[in-house]
Amino acid sequence: MALQLGEIVATLGGELHGDPALRIEGIAPLESAQPGQLSFLSNPRYRQQLDASRAGCVIVAPAVREQALARGACIVADDPYAYFARVTQLWKRTHAKPQGPAIHPTAVIAGDAEIGEGVRIGAHCVVESGARIGAGTVLKPRVYLGEDCVLGARCILHPGVVIGADGFGFAPSQGGYEKIEQLGAVRIGDDVEIGANTCIDRGALADTVIEDGVKLDNQIQVGHNCRIGRHTVVSGCTGIAGSATIGAHCMIGGAAMILGHLTIADRVHISAGSFVARSISKPGLYTGIFPIDDNAAWEKNAATLKQLHTLRERIKALEKKL
Repeated sequence: MALQLGEIVATLGGELHGDPALRIEGIAPLESAQPGQLSFLSNPRYRQQLDASRAGCVIVAPAVREQALARGACIVADDPYAYFARVTQLWKRTHAKPQGPAIHPTAVIAGDAEIGEGVRIGAHCVVESGARIGAGTVLKPRVYLGEDCVLGARCILHPGVVIGADGFGFAPSQGGYEKIEQLGAVRIGDDVEIGANTCIDRGALADTVIEDGVKLDNQIQVGHNCRIGRHTVVSGCTGIAGSATIGAHCMIGGAAMILGHLTIADRVHISAGSFVARSISKPGLYTGIFPIDDNAAWEKNAATLKQLHTLRERIKALEKKL
């Protein structure tokens, strides 16, 4: 099941320096790659690993061509990381195991659900009444697609994804709570990938919307009536409260917390673990993390933080006197 270097370049492009008949038996990181394996260098910080790598061939940027040639075979590509991604896709296509039935016999699909051409639905999935699934979309095991929810074309939903559970809506009433029925749905665009056990709640009145090309990691909570713009990427364990609007081409780090009813502009990057409590109107990198410290120092700093407002007022008063 090996691929020849010449086959890879003929399929994906790039500039090959080396024997096109060299057989590639696998893909591996620079530091552990063996002579029969293909690797890549995308981050200049790891250039020192290139010389020592035993990889049979390395994908590199034009700026690293001469260093790579001194080591051995290489494929030169403008974006080595994107080229590496396409190699993994080619590898998976050529090494794919035989597939079972397009719709697993244990899947439960409502009679009025619309299933597009080439859709694959895994074991124990549930597709409720009025749901629609676009062509070429794949539902892995135990995916739930709720009533009237829409999935676009070529989406991938990993095991345990829940689309269209009720949003968290309750009105306080006489010491208890009245349930607010969630009457909206979820609309997901084309080419969206959603990681395992991620939940996207249906809207209360309008729909929750995930636009084209969005990539969501595992164990993310997207609250009701949120909107996530096209080609935004969200890392695992992030929580997005209801009615938040996130722009296009954003990158949200893992375990970020985003409050509801705020707006994040296009091309905003949020560091892992950040707490977003206000809207962000300009592109850029934002961080909201109290750095970890030994506990004694942390307690002192936390106590000082509590006094900041008082200290501010005292400083203002002193400035007035001066």
